Amino acid sequence: MSAEALTHYVGAFVDELAQQGVRDVVFCPGSRSTPLALLCHRHPLIRTWLHLDERSAAFFALGMAKARRAPVAVLATSGTATVNFAPAVVEAFTGRTPLLVLTADRPPELRDVGALQTIDQYRLYGNHILWFQEMLLPEISESAQRQARAAAARAVAISQGTRPGPVHLNFPFREPLVPRSSPLPLSPPLQVHHGVPQLSPMTLAALARELGAVQRGLVVCGPQEDPAFPPAAVRLAQRLGWPLLADVLSGVRCGPWASGTALVAFDSYLRDPALAHTLAPECILRFGATPVSKALQHYVERYAGCRQLVVDGGGGWPDPALVASEVLWAEPGSFCQALADTLGPTAADPSWRARWILLDQLASASLAAELASEPTLSEPGAIAALAAALPEGATLVLGNSMPVRDAESVLPASTRRLRLLANRGASGIDGVVSTALGVSAVSAGPVALAIGDISFYHDLNGLLAARLHRLSATVLLLHNDGGGIFSFLPQAEQGEAFEELFGTPHGLDFAAIAPLYDLQYQQVETHSELEAALRASLGAPGVQVIAVRTERAANVARHRALVEAVRAALATGTRGG
Repeated sequence: MSAEALTHYVGAFVDELAQQGVRDVVFCPGSRSTPLALLCHRHPLIRTWLHLDERSAAFFALGMAKARRAPVAVLATSGTATVNFAPAVVEAFTGRTPLLVLTADRPPELRDVGALQTIDQYRLYGNHILWFQEMLLPEISESAQRQARAAAARAVAISQGTRPGPVHLNFPFREPLVPRSSPLPLSPPLQVHHGVPQLSPMTLAALARELGAVQRGLVVCGPQEDPAFPPAAVRLAQRLGWPLLADVLSGVRCGPWASGTALVAFDSYLRDPALAHTLAPECILRFGATPVSKALQHYVERYAGCRQLVVDGGGGWPDPALVASEVLWAEPGSFCQALADTLGPTAADPSWRARWILLDQLASASLAAELASEPTLSEPGAIAALAAALPEGATLVLGNSMPVRDAESVLPASTRRLRLLANRGASGIDGVVSTALGVSAVSAGPVALAIGDISFYHDLNGLLAARLHRLSATVLLLHNDGGGIFSFLPQAEQGEAFEELFGTPHGLDFAAIAPLYDLQYQQVETHSELEAALRASLGAPGVQVIAVRTERAANVARHRALVEAVRAALATGTRGG
């Protein structure tokens, strides 16, 4: 294999990536990946981002792809480096994030003969990719260049199709590995045209007649990332005359469309089985992935017998409780617009919607009052303070386990345009720091991250990206010295074994990372200290970690107190209603 062959074959692939709109390639250093790394670095339309840790690199690319809503490539050399991409690949697949996974490999003659840094990379990520391609050994022929360009164009198209996700291209390279320094081969891009799945006019008309006759309907918006969906969903709910429940990751909760329509405090009042029993719907129209709120999930399961329609634009089946009566494969935003346009007068019961609105207003007011008057800073109180401090155009990345659940509970509806993101595809706690920094790398507004201490520890390597690439972010570190979520689960009743097996206290003081990664670190004790720290941090250059120390048992008690406060407020506010 010659340097000229590398330039022609790999250069054609890289140029087609750029022609298809790929602007970012995250890479880790390695020898076998040299052809791809060098030619990406030389391309005038592509920016390369160095990472030293492959797992963090892949989550960084994932965050960039989430923020851009477009494919980002991540590149590694051969061997175990490629395996370290797997957690982010799984998250990209389950979370429908476009990711181009590029792996360098040994040539066929060095496989399965004991060659160093050589593993079986063929379909390495199994069923967690949308498409796999074993690339050719580079050659100069015109047919090879056409194959390289077709593979690049197809990879980009599949990754951002109706069901976005990761694709994997594996490149076998023989030595020498350095392409020649000459202009890359250029040609016009391949044209790939996308469409969206739509229902037929006949099906839409039938749905409009049937749903228009429903008196007690409900729209449930789960996690999704299409910016065109929220106003369309709100318009449909208004036309139907139905309440709309907006998950914290739905995009519906924060924006000018949210005013007066999006209901957000349902996690607190649907926890009451007696109250949920009185809120029996005739029909539930569901969008997005599984909601963050377990109370809402249980509510949906409780009414498995009512008509439940699930709308999915990627040919998926987002119904873990298996209670859907109909699955509609249609692009959600377009579906909402088309159905709203087709609807005539509806039979919706105004008192049904009014009751949901009253419950939500009472619960929201109760939560706000409780959090404003709490004597000591709590985890939900810290999340609420962070949300209140975010300016228009900011992005909040939420860690899994407790941060995203607390945000679901206490983050109010707002007319500010805020973007809320989380890795909820597989809901892991790994790679969250890198995901947030990847979001920061390509975002215009301030970026904040709310994360627990175990998740933060999992991805300390990811902090190096902030120094390497001069990134900025505000990190709210909720530090309860262990796995706080387990204190809410039945495992908490396991006595002495609980701490060792589930509580897992580590005793780490994260202040020691400040000089290592050249970031700012401070611990706050009160609401006023937290609010001052957030004001100083949001929008400031660099990464500032603001730590809030809490105690796990007290945190459980605080959450229970919030639920009881809402229950009392509803009992008083709805008496006689």
